[in-house]
Amino acid sequence: MAEETAKKIIEYMATLEWPATTEDIAAGVKISWNTAQVHLMKLQMEGRVKFRRVGRQNQWWLNRNYKENFNENKP
Repeated sequence: MAEETAKKIIEYMATLEWPATTEDIAAGVKISWNTAQVHLMKLQMEGRVKFRRVGRQNQWWLNRNYKENFNENKP
């Protein structure tokens, strides 16, 4: 289920033209803010997404080579 959620986040972010906040991504994927934050942090550690803290918000965007780092056979 965790990999399915990560895949949904990646697919959603691929449709965006600009960086998105954790709240925006959570709403777009229909998950809680906390769930989104945890998955985004894991994706960041895997090199799939990048983030920048802007004020009180985390803003996220896909890494250029996110497809190379996305292995669907990953446990």
